[in-house]
Amino acid sequence: MNKKTLYALLAAVVCIIGIMIFLIISLNHSNEQNEQMLELVEMDKREMENEYENFARQYNEMKTQVNNDSLMAQLEREQQRTQELLEELQRTKSNDAAEITRLKKELATMRQVLKSFVAEIDSLNRLNTQLSNENQNLRQQQVAQQQQITTLNEEKETLTDKVAIASQLDAFGVRVNALNKKGKTAKKVADVKKFQISFSIARNVTATTGNRSIFVRILKPTNEVLGGGGSFSFENRNLEYSIRKDIEYNGEETPVTVYWDVNEMLIAGQYKVQIFADGKNIGGGSIDFEK
Repeated sequence: MNKKTLYALLAAVVCIIGIMIFLIISLNHSNEQNEQMLELVEMDKREMENEYENFARQYNEMKTQVNNDSLMAQLEREQQRTQELLEELQRTKSNDAAEITRLKKELATMRQVLKSFVAEIDSLNRLNTQLSNENQNLRQQQVAQQQQITTLNEEKETLTDKVAIASQLDAFGVRVNALNKKGKTAKKVADVKKFQISFSIARNVTATTGNRSIFVRILKPTNEVLGGGGSFSFENRNLEYSIRKDIEYNGEETPVTVYWDVNEMLIAGQYKVQIFADGKNIGGGSIDFEK
């Protein structure tokens, strides 16, 4: 083999090695770019999920502000549609670019629909305020208009009742535990030294904020109240309570835990818990004991 041939072979080998090194570096760089792209898509996906969840909450809040069956049905349909799209998004993998793009377009559409509902409800609320201001003048009009005035008053009363119902507090996630002298769960009634009742006051944007008195009644299997607390007013009568807890309610979900020390002999059976606030029964639970 002469020198020219040898030099040519060496040059070819160097070129091949250079090409391989370039391909390896390019592949690694491409993999890094793909990983970065997936991270960005995952972040975008989480933001979309948060926005879908926020839409669902807004629809739920808007339903407490309307007194129109047709509009209520539309709100419920859109809320259901939002929940379905959220579930689709949660099932979608980050590398499914086509599906994520589709759901992003759906999100933009849902955003516009939500804006239109906000504008419509705002318009209805302004109209209701206007009607309220005009009631006094309407009462002075001709007898032929009296029925119209009566109808408007009835609609206003219905709206007020629904707002009052919507503003009531609600206790959920009620858990009734019985503890022994060591603070552990007691399974037998003879070992119970203390009742622990835990629950949460639900978020309610229509409720009045401020101090609230929570009354808890613990009923024995004989329907007698485990007393020692005092009494409160409920439906024009006084009810004995076991525990009273004063809380500061700001309209957001508020956790509450209360305790009742056993100071009498307990019997086996079911013990019921009733929770009251603002003269309303807002929740309850129960616990069963064997001998």
